[in-house]
Amino acid sequence: MAEITAALVKELRERTGAGMMECKKALVEAKGDIAEAEVVLRKHGIASAGKKASRVTKQGLIGSYIHHGGQLGVLVEVNCESDFVARTGDFIELVHDIAMHIAAADPRFIRKEDVTPEVLAKEREIARARAVLEGKPEKILDRIVEGRIAKFYEEVCLLDQPFVKEATLTVDQLVKTKIAKLGENITVSRFVRFKVGDVAAVESGHDPGSEAMPSAGEQSAAQ
Repeated sequence: MAEITAALVKELRERTGAGMMECKKALVEAKGDIAEAEVVLRKHGIASAGKKASRVTKQGLIGSYIHHGGQLGVLVEVNCESDFVARTGDFIELVHDIAMHIAAADPRFIRKEDVTPEVLAKEREIARARAVLEGKPEKILDRIVEGRIAKFYEEVCLLDQPFVKEATLTVDQLVKTKIAKLGENITVSRFVRFKVGDVAAVESGHDPGSEAMPSAGEQSAAQ
């Protein structure tokens, strides 16, 4: 076990923004391993973030990301509780990271609750038909379908997707680590993703970003 020195505690504080006592406890739990202590702090932060989920978020920023070459762009609105937090480097970085993630991962919805009944019913139908064709026993079809729907959520729902810069975190967990660090509730309220030449969906009446853009009154805490 590495010695828990003041310098080690200070380094962990600078890396995570957590309080001195929290850092010391995390280092003790991690037996002096600073990387493991960061994981400990992250887990504690994600757990405590849920307590703030009901708090109203009326401030925030609209962030943008334009991919190199100008062929792909994203606008996203991320909300917090105060203008002060909205102007912090940590919040600004979060908004940029979420916009970049949307550009890379192309989610269709923000959270699983936003998936429309029609889309969900179609995916269940496809998942069941596929399982039948694979010869899966009737008695386990429902379980297989639910497993594939869970995977579907990970593919199309922003908050359930693995974060592109750190796949060990979902976007939801990324947001919650910032909630824990900044002390305010944070929500993603809407986004739109533009890709040059992607006009077929719009002409057919299906805007690729429309499902992910609820009204302000539909904002809710990250699940």
